[in-house]
Amino acid sequence: MDSLSQIVLGAAVGEVVLGRKAGNKAMIYGAVAGTIPDLDVIVGNFYSTVTALEIHRGFTHSLVFSLLAAPLFGFLISRIHQQATWKDWSRLMFWSLFTHPLLDCFTTWGTQLLWPLDLRIAFKSVFVIDPLYTLPFLVCLITASRYSRTSVNRQKLNRLGLILSSSYLVFALVMKGVTFKKFEEALQQQGIAYSEIETKPSPFNTILWSANVKTEDAFLIGEYSILDTQPIDFRIYPKQHDKIDHLRTYTNLKRLIDITNGWYTISQQQGELYLNDLRFGLISLDPDAKKFAFSYHLEERNNRLKITEVPKDTGDARKLLPALWYSIKGN
Repeated sequence: MDSLSQIVLGAAVGEVVLGRKAGNKAMIYGAVAGTIPDLDVIVGNFYSTVTALEIHRGFTHSLVFSLLAAPLFGFLISRIHQQATWKDWSRLMFWSLFTHPLLDCFTTWGTQLLWPLDLRIAFKSVFVIDPLYTLPFLVCLITASRYSRTSVNRQKLNRLGLILSSSYLVFALVMKGVTFKKFEEALQQQGIAYSEIETKPSPFNTILWSANVKTEDAFLIGEYSILDTQPIDFRIYPKQHDKIDHLRTYTNLKRLIDITNGWYTISQQQGELYLNDLRFGLISLDPDAKKFAFSYHLEERNNRLKITEVPKDTGDARKLLPALWYSIKGN
């Protein structure tokens, strides 16, 4: 999830664990702990594109990291603040650290919660930024922080924020199940043979969902809003995997393909090859759109393959919002 959501979650968890003893300091240190796992993004800047992708949501998002880091941070905080013991601060840091990857498991990227096992958990039920998850939670947290640390209202408001945000995650899972069934029915009605289907919410909401469908030679992408009254249309994107057959000896390409879990297409523009990661969909809802959220330029030079992420155009994101709202309202 986005940094604000993780800060709010970490602060709320910190309040539950140690709020009565440490007051707003519990929220502050919980918020700090909620941001620590995402420091792997900074570390990734010192590595190649593919390695940075592998590092993201790896070790720092694991149970092992939370268990190892919590006592260390707890000890350091206990030397500064005497309101609670080292064990108390360690417990706060553990839960604020560990709930970060737990929340990330609901998104699309995949979280290596059980590192060192090579298993990435991704429920794909919430977008990385969802105001309906974050804003009510934030309002409850800020309001709670204005009461004294022993106030019953403080505890009730903080718990209300946790209940609302957690309920929204459950709601998102229910919506995923409902819309998944709709996509399956549409494929059956249209007589489309497929081997696999993945669904995920569109940006900022859980009303409009998209599906990636794997067929023999192509991928299909379709959208469905629970307010829709018309049949689901699926757009075709040829795999074109044969275009990179001459590059398959490069290990970094194999690693990139492994990261996509096989959900990728190859496109060619002006003689240049690009690998498009389908897991995160397109930047636009335009039926003719071809710009994917994550694309990687493949450049072979001097018996080496250089892989570079294609920068995103902020203009495309601005165009997405009105189209998104139009699609959420139903066709």
